[in-house]
Amino acid sequence: MTAKPLLDDCFLHDKDRLRHAEALAILKERMHCVTEPEEIPLEQAYGRILAEEITAPRDVPQSDNSAVDGYAFRFEDHEEAGGFFRLEQRIAAGHPSERLLGPWGAARIFTGALMPPGADTVAMQEDCETHEQDGQSFVIVPAGLKKGANRRKAGEDLAKGSVLLSPGQRLRPQDLAAIASTGRGTVRVHRKVRVALMSTGDEIRRPGTELEPGEVYDSNHFLLRALCQNLDVEIEDLGVLKDCAETIAETMKAAAERSDVLLTTGGASRGEEDHVLSSLDRLGKRHMWQLAIKPGRPMMFGQIGSCVFLGLPGNPVAAMVCFLLYARPVLSVLGGGPFREPCRFQVPADFEVAKKKPDRREFYRGILDKDADGRTVVRKFDRDGSGLITGLREADGLIEIPEDATSVPRGSLVDFIPFF
Repeated sequence: MTAKPLLDDCFLHDKDRLRHAEALAILKERMHCVTEPEEIPLEQAYGRILAEEITAPRDVPQSDNSAVDGYAFRFEDHEEAGGFFRLEQRIAAGHPSERLLGPWGAARIFTGALMPPGADTVAMQEDCETHEQDGQSFVIVPAGLKKGANRRKAGEDLAKGSVLLSPGQRLRPQDLAAIASTGRGTVRVHRKVRVALMSTGDEIRRPGTELEPGEVYDSNHFLLRALCQNLDVEIEDLGVLKDCAETIAETMKAAAERSDVLLTTGGASRGEEDHVLSSLDRLGKRHMWQLAIKPGRPMMFGQIGSCVFLGLPGNPVAAMVCFLLYARPVLSVLGGGPFREPCRFQVPADFEVAKKKPDRREFYRGILDKDADGRTVVRKFDRDGSGLITGLREADGLIEIPEDATSVPRGSLVDFIPFF
């Protein structure tokens, strides 16, 4: 795709900039997996992207077993009014019995223990009564049980050959449990995406140092580093670069040679001291710049060789919005996962916006609350400045207002994107 011509006026109507859907289409078209598979122990696989299909090599569970502590018996011996059974054996988990239950025989059985041959139903111990008579133990099973009650069947969780997980899935705790239940001790996953993080600006300082007049601390680095740590990536910190064209270009070139993604913040505008954009154009290709969104207009996407370049705005709110909307799906695809856009659900607006600029998608910081009737509603953070970290900290997510909206009436349904 040919890059759009540069805009000379930052106040041009937003219809001359890429819309949100157009930006997503470009990213989806250009992105593909760049990470090769590797085999790792299952205990190290949490959060990793699966690189193989996982199937069940056997039934899970392998055999019928008891779901409760109780008494196993043959249902055909049970009468409508209940049953009086002779206790013939005791079966604990891990100690299966091969003895066939006789007519009107029962086995004391514990959760997870294999059903004895001939038994098909289990009565819970708290519903039964036991007693002794002439040296023989008996149990009285109550009425009302159905055949197969409290019995787990072989293959009930997983049938042999069934697919548990497909390539591209990010492994959650429950996924690891499912894999472990098949007996697998290792799993093939995609290697982690190598992400180089770079901050720019003469005024930027890392925490732990004293500020001079006009300087600010590099909050964006810690914001983006934490957001990346929620993903399957390895992070290299390139530090804070001065506003020097040669230094920025040299650093970007070297980082691109060893990284899958170069993620920058700041320097994406057209100012004389904003050298990231010009360095990208000199070193590689720019596929996207200037979006019709607020905040986040100067978001950049390009490449330097085989390294993906993602240039986020310098204001922290805009940086986080662009990371959630664009960078996170890109990092997922590069690491072998799907292009997954943020989840949205609709909530009544407990605020109003009398006038909104058309042809621009806007994202407000939203705070979930309850109205007088107990319904969930969303409030808008009362200030719109994209440099206000307070808004990110107090918000539960983003309120998304589409391009064609020119106002937001109170009580109207709006899309809400939770942060996590």
